[in-house]
This record gives sequence, structure tokens and C-alpha cells, in this order.
Amino acid sequence: MTETFLAQLREDYSPRRKYLIGVSGGRDSVALLHCLHATGYKKLVVCHLNHALRGRASGQDAVFVKRLAQKLSYNCEIQKVDVKRLAKEEKISIEVAARKARHRFFAKIAKAQRCPRLFLAHHADDQVETVLINLFRGSGLRGIAGMRSSSDHTIDGVRLQFLRPFLSQWRSQIDDYLQEQGLDYREDASNESHFALRNRIRHRLLPEVKQVFERDVRAAVKRLSHMAGAESDALGALLERDHPGLSQQTQLPVKTLRSLPEALQGRVLREWLNHRGIKGTGYREVEMIRRLIPVGSEVAKINLPNHQYARRRQGLIFIDGHK
Repeated sequence: MTETFLAQLREDYSPRRKYLIGVSGGRDSVALLHCLHATGYKKLVVCHLNHALRGRASGQDAVFVKRLAQKLSYNCEIQKVDVKRLAKEEKISIEVAARKARHRFFAKIAKAQRCPRLFLAHHADDQVETVLINLFRGSGLRGIAGMRSSSDHTIDGVRLQFLRPFLSQWRSQIDDYLQEQGLDYREDASNESHFALRNRIRHRLLPEVKQVFERDVRAAVKRLSHMAGAESDALGALLERDHPGLSQQTQLPVKTLRSLPEALQGRVLREWLNHRGIKGTGYREVEMIRRLIPVGSEVAKINLPNHQYARRRQGLIFIDGHK
């Protein structure tokens, strides 16, 4: 890592504070842990979740992380979760179950350690893949903005701040750092699988796009995420200035929604559905609810997931039904 990056790291995140850090044992998280250690971060709590997805290898990952934490004189928190079982019980994909399990684990440790700050090792290549996934799923500006270097989350009632200092660094830069420092890490065989969506993007889509445009487009995608994030923040600030707390209301005034431009209507409705705990919604549901807004609209009820509805009555839009 360059001195410029390390100086920015110290400026953005004070080495004097306490932080959690998610460490899988793979190259990215190992590089971040060593980078923080070398830069003078002494109050780190290493957090590792064993997903029990790779048999003995998963257990070996946990042992590797524990020994690494001990070597660097850091406290280490390790937990094991049967992700396959969780996915089956909650009827969700393995990927979603794994992410949910990790977030619950991080929230539990954050509460126990009284530390809301969590370092994660997502890097610039991860960002490019995230932006492309969200783009082709039809996400709005927030989705195209991808991950943020700092983002706030509430998980099981615990507030967490996700910190991603590596978002400015490419995978190749991380590999160079590992080689320069002579660092060992655990290699997850699934990372080389061409069947996982991210890996198909990495190994098939991006090389094909590079060939078509005759240049590496990753930097352009990364710039797009930055611009989308800036514009999304500007829209959010504008909305909060003129209509503070609108999306957090239980019922939305139709008259107020009519006064907003289409872009702000969509933003309010997306945030409102999220605040109301309505899962599994996207562009389609938002556009359907927008049919309740026009003057003279005869539509008064829109179906939502889990037998719920968005209704308009007496100038208000609200959620009805049961989860």
C-alpha cells in the first residue's frame, strides 16, 4: 500500500479508537488486518464466522484466523453457524443466509464489545461487481452507487458502522501487498468457481466487455458508482430539507407525493417500504404504488409481498394486510 493510502487511512479512522474487523482468512481480509496492524491500530477485535459450508476446510479457516490474531496480539471472536440449515429454515439462498448470519454475528460482538465500528475488506473490484449486479437488476441510484466507504446499519437492534477502507484499492494492489509482505492466507476454492454470479462477472463478463471496448472498463464503472452516490446523497439532502422524515411516516400524504418530481417520489416510496419492513420489493412495486398518486386515479389497492397491500384512502397511502 502506498504512503498516501496509509496516511489517508489514519486520517479517516483514528488508530486510537477500538474497532472490530471481519476476517475470513482469505487474501483481502488478511491484507487489511496486517495493513491496520502495521499502521498502528492496536485496539482491533478480530471477528470470524465459520459458515460450516466447506467441511474440514471451514474449521481450518477458523484455526488459521485464531492463530493469526494471537500472533498479532489481538482479541479474537469466533462463532460457527450452519448456514445451509439457516437457508432451509428461512427459505432463502445460501448467499443471503450467509450474509444474514455474518451480520447477526457482527451485531452480537459489537454489543458485547461495546464497539459499533467494523472494518470490512471489500475492495474496488468487489465494488465494480456490485455495481454491475445492481445495474442489471434494475436498481436506482443507490444501487448503482454500490457500497460506501462508511455506511450505517441497524441489525437486531444494534447500530453498526461498516468501514471499507479498501474500496479505493484494486485486487492487484492487494495481491502485490501480500507478496511484498510475504503474508500467508487461506484460499477458498469457491472463489475460482465460474458458477457463482460474482465469479461469472469476474471471469466471463468483464473480460468480454474489455474485448468489445478494447480497454479495461473497471475504472469507468467505479467512477459511475462515485457519481451515482454523490447524486443520490444530493437528492436525499434535498428531500430531507423540504420534507423531513417523510419516508418514515406510517402513512404518506398523497398531496405531498404529487408535489414531488418522479425521482423523489420513487425515493420516498422505496425508503417508506423499507421502513415499514416490506421485504422483496423493487422497481416494479414502487411503480405500481405510484399509480395511487395521480389525481382521479381509480386504483386504490396494490398487492405487495407476503399478503400485504398498499392502499389509498382519504388522501393517505398506507400498508394493510399481514406479514
